[in-house]
Amino acid sequence: MPEEKYMLRAIELAKRGVGWTNPNPLVGAVVVKNGRIIGEGWHHKYGQLHAERDALRRVSEDPKGATIYVTLEPCCHQGKQPPCTKALIDAGVREVVIGSRDPNPKVSGKGVAELKAAGIQVVCDYMKEECDAINGVFFHFITTNRPYVTLKYAMTADGHIATEAGKSRWISGASSLDEVHRMRHRNMAIMVGIGTALADDPLLNCRIKVRGSEDEETFVAGKNPLRILLDDHLQIPLDSRLVTSANRQPLMIVTLQKPWENAGGEPDRVIEKERQLLKQGVQILHLDKDERTGCVDLKLLMEYLGKHSIDSVLLEGGGTVNASAFLSDIVSEVDVFIAPKLFGGGKSPIASMGIRETKEALLYEIRECRRVGEDVLIRYQKKGETECSQES
Repeated sequence: MPEEKYMLRAIELAKRGVGWTNPNPLVGAVVVKNGRIIGEGWHHKYGQLHAERDALRRVSEDPKGATIYVTLEPCCHQGKQPPCTKALIDAGVREVVIGSRDPNPKVSGKGVAELKAAGIQVVCDYMKEECDAINGVFFHFITTNRPYVTLKYAMTADGHIATEAGKSRWISGASSLDEVHRMRHRNMAIMVGIGTALADDPLLNCRIKVRGSEDEETFVAGKNPLRILLDDHLQIPLDSRLVTSANRQPLMIVTLQKPWENAGGEPDRVIEKERQLLKQGVQILHLDKDERTGCVDLKLLMEYLGKHSIDSVLLEGGGTVNASAFLSDIVSEVDVFIAPKLFGGGKSPIASMGIRETKEALLYEIRECRRVGEDVLIRYQKKGETECSQES
């Protein structure tokens, strides 16, 4: 009979790939023989060995007759790596214990069928809920072909993201800022609106803090996400930190088909600015306007990102962008940092969406509530989404 401790270990190993495997799933594997672990592995990084092959290459003895615990159904097709089912069959394992089913049409059910056809015993759905939780982003992306969008903001206890004068640094504490950088590492893209860019001149990179002792701290480079700026009328200054760093960290500006319209701009001047942005390494994407929100169509943007294998987006917008995201129905998760501060007035995290009756409210479920330093983080998820663990 399967043992829980081995699958828990496989889940622990899988999480080591957080931020590096996108748009592939997180997968861990543990090889057990005669009641002993003889090999462990996980998917380290996109394009590298899958967990099963990684575990088999690390075994301390012949895996013939062994049981392998794997958090996701083994693949049976040729991608950047050869099929894992073949590796398991060639290794002569006796049993494969699987946590999650793979919804990828190239794999779903076919991996299990191939293993069974080779005479290998297969146990499916073992600790399924726990294994599913580490791959909510992958499940969403592979079934919808659109990225999983997490909307994040920090607010005071009375619900403001900035003072009446527009000041927002710093509402949340240092521990929350560290957590945000880990979020950036987990996501393939980070998105802000032009209002945030003009107010804060952010860099939007990823720096994960590692404390060596009480007196020293160092920063290690996480995976810098693709930066996406929603800028309907190309207002971003050419000397902004986003633009001047575009050759080091990718920047995509999403603007309207005719960005000079309704902005008092002249076509020739705006077109010349676009040329200058392109020269600095900026990618520019023109999209139609969403008449409901008055901004670029975010659904079209998500379709574009999905086609380009962007599986996840962290949205760090202001009230206007956040409202547009909700009205466009692209938000899967909402992460709210609540600081023990009061402004008594100020800016709301979400601009008006025209909701007049309580029954019209958008419904999300609380998935997590925990203290982060002096703040509280509440994580909400849209009803119907696979629960997605944020532990790493």
